[in-house]
Amino acid sequence: MAKSTDTKKASKIKIKITPENKCSFCDDRCCSYYTSEVDAPRSIADFDHLLWQMAHANTAVYQDDDGWYLLVYNRCQHLLPTGGCGIYETRPQVCRDYDNDWCEYDEPAEKHFKKFFDSYQALDEFCRKKFKKWDKRFDKK
Repeated sequence: MAKSTDTKKASKIKIKITPENKCSFCDDRCCSYYTSEVDAPRSIADFDHLLWQMAHANTAVYQDDDGWYLLVYNRCQHLLPTGGCGIYETRPQVCRDYDNDWCEYDEPAEKHFKKFFDSYQALDEFCRKKFKKWDKRFDKK
């Protein structure tokens, strides 16, 4: 490892970040939430259902090029204080399939969101603009 040529940072060591060591520089972003694909909402009933999901703590909804997702902010219970995985050898398949060649350390996922609702209120406001009859959805016919 070569020392930095920057005089202000002469005491720091430059380290090439690779997929093999990238996780040690991250703040565990990928292990602090999970996403679950949901059917693309189209109707008032679909959006009302999303609103119910958003009523739960630590939940968001987003749309990107691949579809709509429920995002649940909930740190993995097996994440060690050092950032490593406490069950690495027996971790679930989804963790084994994860490839960090490109990950949120490189670029925030939010950069590619088409829509993002981080609160019940944000989604409700969107629905009020999208559907003229949003407030009438509970009226008896």
